[in-house]
Amino acid sequence: MRIGWRGILGIALSGLLLWLTLRDVDLAEVVTILRTSSLGLWLACTVVATAIFPLRARRWQAILAPIAPRVPVTPLWHATAIGMMVNNVVPARAGEMARAFAISRARPEIPFPAALGSLVVDRLFDGTVVLGLMLLATLDPRFPADATILGWTAGRIALGAGAILAIVLAGIVVLLFAPDLVTRSIGGTIGRLAPRIGERLQHLVTAFTAGVAVLRSPALMIEVLWWTLLHWLTNAAAFWLGCLAIGLDAPFSASLFLQGIIAIGVAIPSSPGFFGFFEAAGKAGLGLYGVPSDLAVSWAIGFHLLSFVPITLLGAWYFVRQHLHFRDMTAAGDAA
Repeated sequence: MRIGWRGILGIALSGLLLWLTLRDVDLAEVVTILRTSSLGLWLACTVVATAIFPLRARRWQAILAPIAPRVPVTPLWHATAIGMMVNNVVPARAGEMARAFAISRARPEIPFPAALGSLVVDRLFDGTVVLGLMLLATLDPRFPADATILGWTAGRIALGAGAILAIVLAGIVVLLFAPDLVTRSIGGTIGRLAPRIGERLQHLVTAFTAGVAVLRSPALMIEVLWWTLLHWLTNAAAFWLGCLAIGLDAPFSASLFLQGIIAIGVAIPSSPGFFGFFEAAGKAGLGLYGVPSDLAVSWAIGFHLLSFVPITLLGAWYFVRQHLHFRDMTAAGDAA
């Protein structure tokens, strides 16, 4: 797979963020915290953190139902693991394309462009639920509404998340019920000023509408929403177990807010495995709750490494077993 300028930029930003995150941290203290933390709780944290990927695969089954009714969960799980493995070893979130390619190879009834379109819906549900849980965390009396990140209070961040959520939902409604209007509007505005960008946006709208058929079925939409909610509550539980492992007494609601901060941070194309972005977002998110830098970075490093290794090894195993090659994925992406 080609890295490209986005990948190079992501790696550079990751390196910068990692340096900024660690520069005021006593690494010897971090090592001590991790060495004296609870191995049993870390093992439980690792199992729970890895469990989110089968849940994601099960949700994908419902998203793809209008295209290929009830695809078995096993190939979806394999493709999900492969996609996450690629995200962990290749920059710029290349795993999304790898995931779509893997399922289109395993299940020919799912065209590659349609698989890509389904992942747009996948991410929209993620964003909606993550932001919704983030807002829910603000109802906890222990929520530090006046704490700040880069001059932004936690309350202001929550309001911003709510505004983004409203915009996303409004955009989904427009794209769902008036895709032709959106396409014509893009062609008449951006298409005239920048034809190449306008054409790409029109392709994106087309891919989205191919994948959003699930939103036209109330039963399927509720099913997808349920699995998305279960996925992110499980992820928050893994975060919370990691906090307990290092002796950090934080409410479960802190994990709901923290995963929102981290989800926003790692959404930017970065280095393989989101290193730098994850640690910076984890330190900032826990810092809102008054957690000292050494302890926050210890959690971020411990959780990141323990959640990174299992899914990467599993994805690599399925990648080899299915005789996949990065060059084939690149060619499929270029063709799409």
